[in-house]
Amino acid sequence: MTAALPSLALALLLLLRAGAQVPVQPDLDTEKFAGVWHITAIASNCSIFLKMKDEMKSSMAIISFMPEGGLTVKLLWPMMDECQKFELLFQQSGQAGYYMGTQEKRDLCVMETDYSHYAVLHEAHHSEGEPTTALQLLTREQDVSPQLLQRFMELIPTTGLTEDMLAILPKSGE
Repeated sequence: MTAALPSLALALLLLLRAGAQVPVQPDLDTEKFAGVWHITAIASNCSIFLKMKDEMKSSMAIISFMPEGGLTVKLLWPMMDECQKFELLFQQSGQAGYYMGTQEKRDLCVMETDYSHYAVLHEAHHSEGEPTTALQLLTREQDVSPQLLQRFMELIPTTGLTEDMLAILPKSGE
């Protein structure tokens, strides 16, 4: 399972290729958006994610912005007896809220956020194999309200995903 983790981490940050089809947060304020987020729910058609989703726990994403507009996401995934760490780099695409992977064919979009409680990210990974999509619910606290979860579930079908692809991640305690 640990060997598949780098692929899973990369696949989980799938967000956007169909730019005009995926809504983006208007006038994204990067200063307000930066910081620590908890990944509390994920929906994805990634085969690795679908095999592991029932074993996953809430993880942390530390989001920061570079002076030239790029985006860095540091992920901390709790695993059996250790935390796995990953760093993903994205460059600004020219449109606020849209980012392109610097190392892979991956697009990330901040669909919506209120900055202080939640954010919804959409990611698309364009690999040579099967393209994958992921939708993630990030929250500032590990707890997720029923209202936020309901809003997230309403967005799932708008991205071509289904509820059976959803994992609501339990708290990790780590």
